[in-house]
Amino acid sequence: MFAVAAPMEARAMDHLPEGDGWWFEPKWDGFRCLAFRDGAEVRLQAKSGKPLARYFPEVVARLAALETPDFILDGELLVGGGANGSFETLQLRLHPSESRVRRLARETPASLTVFDMLLAPDGRDLRPAPLRERRAALQTFVERLDAPGLSLTSGSCERAVAEAWLADPAREGVVAKRWDGPYLESERAMVKVKRSRTADCVVGGFRYAAKGDLVGSLLLGLYDDEGHLNHVGFTSGIPAAEKPALTRRLETLRGGPGFTGSKPGGPSRWATERSTVWTPLRPELVAEVAFDHVSDGRFRHGTRLVRLRPDKAPEQCRMDQLA
Repeated sequence: MFAVAAPMEARAMDHLPEGDGWWFEPKWDGFRCLAFRDGAEVRLQAKSGKPLARYFPEVVARLAALETPDFILDGELLVGGGANGSFETLQLRLHPSESRVRRLARETPASLTVFDMLLAPDGRDLRPAPLRERRAALQTFVERLDAPGLSLTSGSCERAVAEAWLADPAREGVVAKRWDGPYLESERAMVKVKRSRTADCVVGGFRYAAKGDLVGSLLLGLYDDEGHLNHVGFTSGIPAAEKPALTRRLETLRGGPGFTGSKPGGPSRWATERSTVWTPLRPELVAEVAFDHVSDGRFRHGTRLVRLRPDKAPEQCRMDQLA
């Protein structure tokens, strides 16, 4: 069986590609995974090339139980319900304790959603074949096996379908591939388009930059139905020219309660001591931010600061904006 150094990659665009000959799929928010079956051996490989099998023993067991002895699939590991699952729950699997991983595998089993096939069960190397042939082989493979925890991603050549996915708040975005294109390892031969929305958030706190005495990031909050201000994410893309004035304004708001509901999490292993310290504020400043995805009531990624909103009352900034 041949080795695959890294899966085919995607370049980011802010709109769907024009013209004919494109195949569209929903973008998933899980762990990209190459799944290898070589006789009795099953390997799961992350996009980085690192092994994933020890963190997802239930997926390994399912693939090992299939009657087909040889294949290589490209897909996404997902955990939890909803259109994209829960990335936070998925991250819990990357734990050094084998007993904890196996407990989580029982409590929140992962699934593998596949969208490409590199090696067919009959031994054919499908990488040089056009996507339409690889998709047909993959569809036959999944439908014939009808295995629990293994599913085929939806897809369409219709641009209107892709536009509907982009408009769906439950979706992460869309991936576009050339219908007649081969599988190009490590190359950015696909296009990804993420959804982008805006929300008005209360600035419940801030962090100073790692060096100096200017603001580094704003901590964002939204009110729930009980009136609690919940931490939902952060924004750090503040123009350098605006930082001195904004820092002075933030420092006049110190002394408030900050977040009265869920609060910023503890330090990560990559954080410096200063980057984990945050200053709570009186809930008076509102910022509009652009975001692409929400998971478990929080912005999945860092947001982009659009503008401050002096015209917006803090109590108007509610969790329903993330629905």
